[in-house]
Amino acid sequence: MTFITSALDTGGPEYREHRSAMLDKLAALDAEHAKALAGGGEKYTARHRGRGKLLARERIELLVDPDSPFLELSPLAAWGSDYQVGASLVTGIGVVEGVECLITANDPTVRGGASNPWTLKKALRANEIAFANRLPVVSLVESGGADLPSQKEIFIPGGALFRDLTRLSAAGIPTVAVVFGNSTAGGAYVPGMSDHTVMIKERSKVFLGGPPLVKMATGEESDDESLGGAEMHARTSGLADHYAVDETDAIRQARRIVARLNHRKAQADPPLAAPPTYDEDELLGIVPGDLKTPFDPREVIARIVDGSDFDEFKPLYGTSLTTGWARLHGYPVGILANAQGVLFSAESQKAAQFIQLANQRDIPLLFLHNTTGYMVGKEYEQGGIIKHGAMMINAVANSRVPHLSVLMGASYGAGHYGMCGRAYDPRFLFAWPSAKSAVMGPQQLAGVLSIVARASAAAKGQPYDDEADAGLRALVEAQIESESLPMFLSGRLYDDGVIDPRDTRTVLGLCLSAIHTAPVEGARGGFGVFRM
Repeated sequence: MTFITSALDTGGPEYREHRSAMLDKLAALDAEHAKALAGGGEKYTARHRGRGKLLARERIELLVDPDSPFLELSPLAAWGSDYQVGASLVTGIGVVEGVECLITANDPTVRGGASNPWTLKKALRANEIAFANRLPVVSLVESGGADLPSQKEIFIPGGALFRDLTRLSAAGIPTVAVVFGNSTAGGAYVPGMSDHTVMIKERSKVFLGGPPLVKMATGEESDDESLGGAEMHARTSGLADHYAVDETDAIRQARRIVARLNHRKAQADPPLAAPPTYDEDELLGIVPGDLKTPFDPREVIARIVDGSDFDEFKPLYGTSLTTGWARLHGYPVGILANAQGVLFSAESQKAAQFIQLANQRDIPLLFLHNTTGYMVGKEYEQGGIIKHGAMMINAVANSRVPHLSVLMGASYGAGHYGMCGRAYDPRFLFAWPSAKSAVMGPQQLAGVLSIVARASAAAKGQPYDDEADAGLRALVEAQIESESLPMFLSGRLYDDGVIDPRDTRTVLGLCLSAIHTAPVEGARGGFGVFRM
């Protein structure tokens, strides 16, 4: 076996400086996560509890198996917007009766669980994950439907939620809805289109139009129970498959439904694996605060893969990209990790070959990002950087094995694409608090705009205002810096969460387990034309 020998000086000043900077970022991250956990705040949480109801995360805790993990996804959705952090919806992967499930739960303490544009994006991403990995979906429903002031951004694309439920079912992926309160208007189609529906006595209310709307539309007088109560749907309409007496009984019944699904993973779980030789806590001091300073990704690999055992592929060729084979929680993985930031022609060709090999062997790929993009300049253009970069992107785009991406440091320009950024459909993508992603670095982008403006003024024979230029550059740099930070990007669901580096191995292990619920098969050909 090939063990990585760490050269990390955990007692040195650089390590201590990097660790301190990361801990500061993690403290800021914890403060933002706390906003999502707080839901609608103390007032609405107290009112919800006063009605004898459980909170969204408490429902999830009762649903999943005791002492099993729950991997929450997109917890910072809507960050930086006018809506509550978390987008009034909790989504994630948990184990129910031994079955890995994609779980969603409306947070009724936030505007009654109403869906805003970010709620929709988060729910659609959850469905996408369920479909790709063949995970049964359990929806814990309590929502008044669309947040009406923002209906123009929800109504048209929102139909995809119900389309997804039918497509999941058609693909043989079970869907279960547990209705804890209101599920009205468009929301009524969640229980209506799920394979299994549980409703709760005197709690569940499912109707296309509530009593006021029915009165306005038809003149008919009605009440909640006769129009859409749990007993009516259990006895009369047949919409309710299971009738629960309270919330805990509903959750118990949902667990029994999952236990009877006969849902099997495509591949059995691997045996217990040896942990890394090096302490995961040391991951805090690897990434420099200044991302222009390179770091060795092998130090990260040594702290996340089984036994710190890594067989490197082409170690002497294209050295700005580290590639090789390892196991992570027993699952085989091929790893591509940026070493010095810049991708050259050699790195691009090396990556393309490595990706093809992984597809031949049906091995998932893990991309560890720290890249400023593909190299620019006359020498590199003449050397074919465009066609070689295109070769790498071609391989990533047409690879059929599951991809996992972790943004550790920089992830700029087309390098973000070549390392399987969000647009290239990785099964899961996470970021460390140290990560940054944009078209290019803030200083470079501001400098390019300055050069273009200066050239434009010269072409017109006009004087150039250097003082105004300095102000503009500072403004642009500040804007790009703020828009490249992980919380900003996570708020827009460009990743599945910002994670503590120390949790990387655990998070990736949970993802790999979920991935292997579906068959893992690589492309046998099917790549586009590689320009040689």
